[in-house]
This record gives sequence, structure tokens and C-alpha cells, in this order.
Amino acid sequence: MTDRAPQPVDRQLPTEESRDLLALVREIAQREIRPRAAEEEDSGRFPREVFTLLSEAGLLGLPYPGEYGGGEQPYEVYLQVLEELAAARLTVGLGVSVHSLACHGLGGYGTKEQQAAHLPAMLGGGLLGAYCLSEPAAGSDAASLTTKAVRDGDDWVITGTKAWITHGGVADFYTVLARTGVEGPKGITAFLVPGDAEGLTAAMPEKKMGMKGSPTAQLHFDGVRVPDSRRIGEEGQGFSIALAALDAGRLGIAACAIGVAQAALDEALAYALDRKQFGHPIADFQGLRFMLADMATKIEAGRALYLAAARLRDAGKPFSRQAAMAKLFCTDAAMAVTTDAVQVLGGYGYTADFPVERLMREAKVLQIVEGTNQIQRMVIARHLAGPETR
Repeated sequence: MTDRAPQPVDRQLPTEESRDLLALVREIAQREIRPRAAEEEDSGRFPREVFTLLSEAGLLGLPYPGEYGGGEQPYEVYLQVLEELAAARLTVGLGVSVHSLACHGLGGYGTKEQQAAHLPAMLGGGLLGAYCLSEPAAGSDAASLTTKAVRDGDDWVITGTKAWITHGGVADFYTVLARTGVEGPKGITAFLVPGDAEGLTAAMPEKKMGMKGSPTAQLHFDGVRVPDSRRIGEEGQGFSIALAALDAGRLGIAACAIGVAQAALDEALAYALDRKQFGHPIADFQGLRFMLADMATKIEAGRALYLAAARLRDAGKPFSRQAAMAKLFCTDAAMAVTTDAVQVLGGYGYTADFPVERLMREAKVLQIVEGTNQIQRMVIARHLAGPETR
């Protein structure tokens, strides 16, 4: 790792409060997250104490209402917080995004009674959430999910298996999508399930290429009983709730991707300025300078794209197409930038002594989660040309 500290990103923030907020996030990232990131990722250690700290600092509920313990921050500010956290450690940045996704259903579709009962603990009470949509045979085709919830008096009994669950086995609550009616999207309902519910078990975490500190596991629901008071929205409304959550979540992934890319550029630039060959810093050579320029341009373009989508959301305007574009562009940019960062460092870039090889491995998953980039292209094309006629 280089000795040069990364320079803060020059951000356009709407208020003095938001500037102070980003300064606090950078301080926490530099003091509590970045120094242990490489060691803990290598050992596969999940930093639960960091999420507790973020909760105490009010950073787990930033885009939610203040009456329930949220930060009442616009999405354009919240996403830049995610970017800063992901630049320090993707396990943390992505973890905050997933937690916010898990709160989205209740925050947007819950009754006032449900929100008052559960949101304060979810947003600022030290709890950590997870989101359960995907299944072993229902990934991109999420509407084909088979986990069932059957009505039994005032309760629902959930049976089935969810897959690829970030925070699976360590979360305190899960937003679960289950089939309560007909096949297809109209037969799906959302539920808020406690992490310690009887009959709920987690498989061993997946052995992954990157983000080893973030547990990803299957969840097994063996007759898990939840009261109807934990049903979110109406029966059959679950899939529309899920799609709305994914639009917001895709912006979170886009912001995390730019954070990873920015961290890789910072490392590559610092190395290029320090490393000398043929009597000059390698940053003097035009071929490498052009690589750095292209990396920086991709990052600035991605940041502008996700912020433009966030501002549409903040204004109450449709943003689904722009969210898909941001997720697509930013994650592809992160993969390209981290790959180039490894190239800038040469042989050193391929070793674990420098963080760019880890950043490259982590960037890959961002092209997959929250809808693969092939799915994002389908979403964008449908907005442009309408549904497929085949």
C-alpha cells in the first residue's frame, strides 16, 4: 500500500449539514474502517461492530423520516455517503445499502402502526437487516419464486429457501418475498421476519471470490410463523414493492461501484507518482497518463449519472430507467478502472500487498447483484422501445 493519503472527492452538496455529514463519514472511514479492511477481508471477518458504530452515528437510516429515527437526507447525499464507505471497504458500503433496502418495504408501504413499532429500532437501534428475494432457481426471473406463505388464522407460515442473501445468518430482521397466491408477480407478498424466528436457519456462507468479510448465505424457512401484523402492504403487492426497492437499491450499488473505482484510482495514482523507472516517475509516461485520465473520466461520468438519477428520485419524478443506467454504467466502470489499476501497478498489483487486486475482485460482484447488467440493459430497452413482442 502506498503512503500517500487519498485526496477527498470534490463534492457538490446541497447544504452545510450535508458537508459536515460527509466529513464525519470520511473521518469514521479513515479511522475505523480502512485500516483493517485488507486484514479482515482476507480472514473473512464480518465487522458487526462497525455497523453498530454507524447506527449510533445515525448513518444506517439516512434517507428515512426523522420521526422514526431516520436522517431525513436526500438520496443525493445518502448515496455519496455510501460511496465514501465503499471506498474504504465494500463490505461496509454494500452492507449499508442492503440494510437500507431491507427497510424500504416497511418505510414505503407499512402502516403507521407498523412503522412506529419497528422502524426506530431498524433505523437507529443497532439492528441490521437483509433482503430476501432471490432463490436457488429464481434469480433474474424473480417473479418465479416458490417460497410459500400460507395463511393460518392470524398468522402466516413461510416455507422455502432463499439464496444469495447478504447478511444471511447475521441479520436481525429480513424483508422476505413469498408466494401467497397465483403464479407470477401478482401472487407475491412481503413480510418482515425476525432474525431469530423459530424455523429460520442459515446455511454456511458461500465461499466467494471477493467480499469475503460479508456473509452471503442461503436461508431456510421451515414453517416459520409470523403474525399478519408483519405483512407489508397488501396481499399480492409484494412484487411491486420489490421492484420499487430494487430501483432505489440499484442506485446504492452504483454509488458503491464508484467508491471502489475511486479507491482504485487513488492507489494507482499514488503508486504512479512514487514508482520510478528509467529515471522518472512512471506517471511521466504518456501511455500511463492516458490510462489514469480514462479512469478518472469514467469515475466522474458514473458519479454524475447516479447523482442525476438520485435527484430525480428526490424530486418525486420517475427514475427507474436512470437507476438501471447508473447501475449498468457505474459497475462496468468499476470493473474497468480496477482492472486498469492492477495494470498500473504491474506485478505488485497482482499481489495482496496492495489493495488493487482485492478491489478488482470486489468490483466483479457489483455487475451481478441487484439485477445483472444484462437485466439492466433489458430494463433500459423496455423504457425505450416498450415490452418485447415475442
